Amino acid sequence: MKKTAILLLCLGTLGNLKAQQSLTPDTALANEIVRSGLLHRPLPLDLSRSAEAAELKKKVLVSEPLQAANDPSKWRQSGYGKLSYAGQVMYSGAGSFRLAYPTSTGKRATGSASDPDYAVYGSSQVRLDVQGADWSKFNRIEFFILPVGEGSQVVNINFNFENGVSSGQQPHEADHLINLTNNQWNHCFFDLTEYQRNKVKEIGFSVTLKGRNLSTGDSVSYYFNHFSLQSVEPVSKLSGWEPADNKIVYSGSGYGLNDRKTAIANGNTPQGKQFQLVDAMNGKTVFTGTVLPSNTSIGAYNILDFSTFNKAGTYALKWGKLGTPSFVIGKDNWTNSLWRVLNFIFCQRCGYAVPGIHGDCHNDLSSQHDGKKISYAGGWHDAGDLSQQTLQTGDVTYALFEAYNKQKAVNPALAERLREEAEWGLDFILKNRYGDGYRASSMGLLIWQDGITGTLDDINSVRVQNNSFDNFLYAGYEAYAAMSMQGDTAMQQFLRRVASQDFAFALDKHRKSGYGGFTQMFEHSLNTSESQYKATISWAASMLYKLTRDPAYAVLAAEHIRYTLNCQRSEPLQDAAGTLGFFYRDSSRKSIVHFVHQSREQVFMQAMALLCETQPGHADYQKWAASIKNYGGYLKGLMHYTAPYGMLPGGVYHKGEAEDSAAFFSLHLFPPPNTKELYRQQVMNGVQLDSEHWVKRFPVWFSIFNGNEAVLLSTGKAAAICGHFLHDEELLRIAKEQLYWTVGKNPFGQSLIFGEGNNYPRMDSFSSGEMMGEMPVGIRSLGDADIPYWPATNNATYKEVWVTSAGKWFSLLSEF
Repeated sequence: MKKTAILLLCLGTLGNLKAQQSLTPDTALANEIVRSGLLHRPLPLDLSRSAEAAELKKKVLVSEPLQAANDPSKWRQSGYGKLSYAGQVMYSGAGSFRLAYPTSTGKRATGSASDPDYAVYGSSQVRLDVQGADWSKFNRIEFFILPVGEGSQVVNINFNFENGVSSGQQPHEADHLINLTNNQWNHCFFDLTEYQRNKVKEIGFSVTLKGRNLSTGDSVSYYFNHFSLQSVEPVSKLSGWEPADNKIVYSGSGYGLNDRKTAIANGNTPQGKQFQLVDAMNGKTVFTGTVLPSNTSIGAYNILDFSTFNKAGTYALKWGKLGTPSFVIGKDNWTNSLWRVLNFIFCQRCGYAVPGIHGDCHNDLSSQHDGKKISYAGGWHDAGDLSQQTLQTGDVTYALFEAYNKQKAVNPALAERLREEAEWGLDFILKNRYGDGYRASSMGLLIWQDGITGTLDDINSVRVQNNSFDNFLYAGYEAYAAMSMQGDTAMQQFLRRVASQDFAFALDKHRKSGYGGFTQMFEHSLNTSESQYKATISWAASMLYKLTRDPAYAVLAAEHIRYTLNCQRSEPLQDAAGTLGFFYRDSSRKSIVHFVHQSREQVFMQAMALLCETQPGHADYQKWAASIKNYGGYLKGLMHYTAPYGMLPGGVYHKGEAEDSAAFFSLHLFPPPNTKELYRQQVMNGVQLDSEHWVKRFPVWFSIFNGNEAVLLSTGKAAAICGHFLHDEELLRIAKEQLYWTVGKNPFGQSLIFGEGNNYPRMDSFSSGEMMGEMPVGIRSLGDADIPYWPATNNATYKEVWVTSAGKWFSLLSEF
């Protein structure tokens, strides 16, 4: 019924431009939203403004055929499948070669002993021995690929590169995911800029056999030809703080009315003292400003500040010979992104036929407990793979309800679609309850299944656990959903009962076992500190108190936050600014709270602010308010270290945290043998505050789990909560700057939301293909240095798409 009502609301706008504009400011996007049935089909991709499209427009200085690669007899195949000569297939030039492999092996998927979750059916590879060729004068390899897969809705392949020698810091090998369009030639390339290529050993292509989707045929073939080595300019910007020469970085989503509006160019790009803001409709100058030189702790920059211009419209910046694409200034400049990111979340649905991506999936994936069995289909696939984590579905569900509550009085059509998607996630949270505190919790997954119970590909090993932290969060999310779902009295009553039950399960487990129980290595709750755990109990109790008005919850909320308050730094460090306000992991104060991948940094301020809201007369009110003020001050003090950007730094680190082994190794998975040495090196590459503390602009991290989008968006959420409570415009600006960083106001000038703004890169989405609105794990740092690094190579986890990042986006935007 709800879906039908939304569709009628949407279809009623057809042919009515004014009504379509009420969906979102971008008329073309509004039309696509209507055609999608209000996001019940995926939005079409716009590749024209992608970073890859811009790369293919670069000036080619040198181009030479790679003769060996164009000779099919030089390639060698391994694994499943067959390599053959194909002649000239639909493309002029040298003869093609074909890699064909079966989509089904007739065997059960297997995984490694160290990682049995991520089982696959095998792989197929082709390799070309380049025999130590020197490619130093080239910075790109170009080739064409034709995929042919009957019924294959998503096709991609990995390009592999390896130099024969490795020396210094420059990488010498790569795996690069290329998403392709089926049944047509795809113009592809790989950026060699950052790689050692003086003695190239081999190049190749590889695919992993992940089973058959509902419509997939028996085999897939890839045709390859027309390989060439090229030198192009300008050279790609891959690391460092300064924007590329002759480039202005700005917010691709535009700027809010009355917000601070700045764009950034590096200090080596003199284009005169004045810049202009021009009307994109008629080219007329509407504002002229003075370019402001800025010397900061991370370099010299030129700042284009047009904050005083507050007329809604579509504009572009010009500074001498430099310019930007057009962008909006207006009160709803973020609405386009909300639709696009919501599209991404919809496309990640599991147990649902997503048109053009996959059929109804994973119904024969199950958990088992106490003689009972539950299908784990539902919710959203976690990332580029097909994994599931129930708690992450809970996080995203809560964020969607937050966004729904923000939009329901502003954009009813968007609000109802947000609520519908939130209810999809809520259903998954609820269906996986066993009713005794246990819940199906997670499964690492790479394969598709046939959906038929009793066949070879059934999986019944979904993890099940009774974890107090998880149940406290579920109780809080269920309580919030109950308060959000106006008009559905029956569901509200049910959620009220379930929230109370889950809180009781969590409290009982907590009273028996206390903090801990984080036994699942691949679940992102493993890094939970005791201070965060106690803040979560308090927040959940306050949410139950707000729902039920039962004073017992209020008592528990105030009781458990005392431990968290004990873990907050209240005495200044010995630096000039007297830094304080951050939180330690526990009352021993050996380690400071950090996040490297998944982040729930915002929970400290969520707990404090909700206590102040629900118990304004409590004797500890001033302590809670002081905590918010101190933490807000801490965030404001950090911003100096990344100016002129608005990216929130990773935070303050103590030099001895690596000695706190239990805490340290719950945060850092798969650490190298010399982890402690690397920790000290990374910390000391930050900015020293006193003899024991440093500020890191990026988190300390070691394994593949790096990328800071969830980290900065959750901390931005905390900044917004503080800003609203303290009526502090500076903190609210800090929160908004995390949004601006995400959509292009970063050193690479790239939007991290596919389809939003301009110059967005293709991402690592190997299971569901490219999706409008997809978001990655985020920008990482270069080696042990504290500088941003955003490789052109498409790989995990930094460019892997992730619903957590999308959830954080909705949660932060719900504050504005």
